[in-house]
Amino acid sequence: MTTGKKYNAEFKIEAVKLVTELGQDVRSVAQDIGVHENTIYKWIRAYHEDPQEPFVGSGNQRSEDAALRNANKKIADLEQEVAILKKAIAIFSRPQK
Repeated sequence: MTTGKKYNAEFKIEAVKLVTELGQDVRSVAQDIGVHENTIYKWIRAYHEDPQEPFVGSGNQRSEDAALRNANKKIADLEQEVAILKKAIAIFSRPQK
């Protein structure tokens, strides 16, 4: 079973720049760094989609995704608190025996 080698974002950006800015052939860059050509194409596509944060993953998130996730967690927490408070009101508003 083969395991994928992990490359950091700087390495990927440099590989993309070799192709896009310096005009080197994708095949030669892929051979030089030891990755498949399709990997280079995937890195180029990711870089063009979001040049500011092109290579997120492996536990990293885009800043917008992290903010949305935090907001959704806050909403879920507040909904749970409301449900607990409703139950508490129901218990305490029962007539005493």
